[in-house]
Amino acid sequence: MGFNLSPLVVKQHLTLNDLRGKMLAVDASNMLYQFLALIRMRDGSPFTDSQGHVTSHLLGLTSRTTRLMADYGIRQVFVFDGKPPELKSRTLGERRESRNEARKEWEEAVSRSDYATAWSKAVRMSRLTQAMQDDAKKVLGLMGIPYVLAPQEGEAQAAYMARVGDVWAANSRDYDSVLFGAPRLVRYVTIAGQKYLPSKSISRPLIPELIDLETLLRSWQITREQLVDLAILVGTDFNTGIHGIGPKTALKLIKTHGCLENLPSEIRTKLPESTERVRGIFLHPEVTDQYNLQYSVTDEAGLIQFLCKEREFSRDKVDIVIERMRIFRNREKSKLSAWFNQR
Repeated sequence: MGFNLSPLVVKQHLTLNDLRGKMLAVDASNMLYQFLALIRMRDGSPFTDSQGHVTSHLLGLTSRTTRLMADYGIRQVFVFDGKPPELKSRTLGERRESRNEARKEWEEAVSRSDYATAWSKAVRMSRLTQAMQDDAKKVLGLMGIPYVLAPQEGEAQAAYMARVGDVWAANSRDYDSVLFGAPRLVRYVTIAGQKYLPSKSISRPLIPELIDLETLLRSWQITREQLVDLAILVGTDFNTGIHGIGPKTALKLIKTHGCLENLPSEIRTKLPESTERVRGIFLHPEVTDQYNLQYSVTDEAGLIQFLCKEREFSRDKVDIVIERMRIFRNREKSKLSAWFNQR
């Protein structure tokens, strides 16, 4: 889930038209988890083919991505996580435990035909396997959409690409991208999307929003380094926060004392021994500049073969995907032609 910035965030609501023509570095794992959580059957089970391959994430990936491209000209490059930092093992373990507990509750709900409860528990038990990621990469490659393999955290790589100007913004639902230095973070880039809130068993509409790092820091009158210190107090994927300190209290402490080293001793002694390592993960993340953001030609026959023949998609759904890719490419060609004619 990353760092919870919600109580403090300064955000600007957008429309999809505001993002027209822009390139976004998408946190692939974050997005695929969304699809796995929400694109499910009545009892909460993910969609699969007859061989048991999960296809929920591919349904979402092909549908939303091509719709954003064809209707709004939004260009996307997907960034996949690499090997997680050692300090993330605690968080990954907690997520496994949460999934296991949710699965038990899901099985109990299904056994009593309580499908509403089953579906809500299924949202929490999603697991993104390497095979699922490989399928997603294969589909992106066949569609001609670029993707990047990050050395470690995908959000760090997306932030780097935004920072050097290769993309307009990072795109993730988590706030960690701003800790990694993304000058812009765009959240909820979706078509009439809904966010399911398991604790309340309700959904709410999602409106695209922009978090501008410079505006954020200026409004709080802190530096990015101080933002990272604030996050360490609250807790991140790489450390447990200090009990009783939420975002608002952490901001007040950092603004008053400047940095973690200057905090009162009763707080400072509760900081993790790994504080410097956590700082390093956010301020000096492992990233690569070896990537290609160019779109390639859609392999229409290959896409039909893989999605229809191997993953048992209906031909009608795949034809829609192909047609949207054609619309996007024709529009891009027209824009390029117009640019050359103006020179």
